[in-house]
Amino acid sequence: MERKYNKQPKLHVRSGDTVIVIAGNAKGKKGKISQILVEKQRAVVEGVNMITKHVKPTAQNPQGELKQMEGTIHLSNLQLVDPATGQPTRTGRKLNDKGKLQRFSKKTGNLV
Repeated sequence: MERKYNKQPKLHVRSGDTVIVIAGNAKGKKGKISQILVEKQRAVVEGVNMITKHVKPTAQNPQGELKQMEGTIHLSNLQLVDPATGQPTRTGRKLNDKGKLQRFSKKTGNLV
């Protein structure tokens, strides 16, 4: 069912979450999400999936350079790390006492 007003999908991770990579070349690495690209279903994780970017020479930088930066990772290859235990966990949503949906850890049951 398509959402009527807010077309942005609900994701299992958010910017600022600590995640672990569960598939791909960076499997097993942990990092903090710095940016999420919702339309592409990808995220930038600090220190994970490093790529080399070739920067052309400019007037300020006549040499040019090779810049190391983080590449994007598909959201399906990321799993949230529970802040309380430090272990990877799946997430669910349940109503808190104020009547608002909030994420919780399926492993421990604690709110995230």
